[in-house]
Amino acid sequence: MRFFPKEEKFFDFFEELAARIKAGGALFLELVEGGAYDAAKIDRIKEIEHEADIITHRTCAKMHSTFLTPLDREDIYSLINKMDSILDMTEAAASRLLLYGVKEPAEALIEQARVLNESIGKVQTLIHALRDMKNAPLMLQTCIEIHTLENAGDVILRTTMARLFEHEPDVKELIKWKEIHERIEEAIDTCEDVSNIVEGIVLKNG
Repeated sequence: MRFFPKEEKFFDFFEELAARIKAGGALFLELVEGGAYDAAKIDRIKEIEHEADIITHRTCAKMHSTFLTPLDREDIYSLINKMDSILDMTEAAASRLLLYGVKEPAEALIEQARVLNESIGKVQTLIHALRDMKNAPLMLQTCIEIHTLENAGDVILRTTMARLFEHEPDVKELIKWKEIHERIEEAIDTCEDVSNIVEGIVLKNG
């Protein structure tokens, strides 16, 4: 049996993935704020999502070939997959803007994208702090902030859905917007899932 010191490369993978998520979230916000849902930007989000998938696969492969990991294996697996899911949902929302032929920007969509982008920024803060458990207070405070943002996202979704069901006469348009808003909310929810995993790691290792 081979014995190795704990492999710290995992933190590099986490940070690389966080950077891709940040890039995808920023581009999605730019997309919706500009109101021009052009294929080039959406294709770039798809490319970023693919880059994130590669990092996720590399992390899992590294985990299987490493004897001592810096975090519990189940935490690494859960964390990397939930992080990847943030970008999956973001890409899904962007793709639907093009697929459904959305032409006009919606204020609620922009509000949601801003909440998502801020949540992603908090996730990146968490991931960079994770290298050192001395950062536990910062991480726990950031988890609270992500939870607050998730609540704000819930309010936007509920308000938007209530408005759409009350005022949108076209059922097809209603279905389109419901799909798009729900994908963004799933991405925001997944940011909170990441924060819950990190909180568990902190409490376990603190």
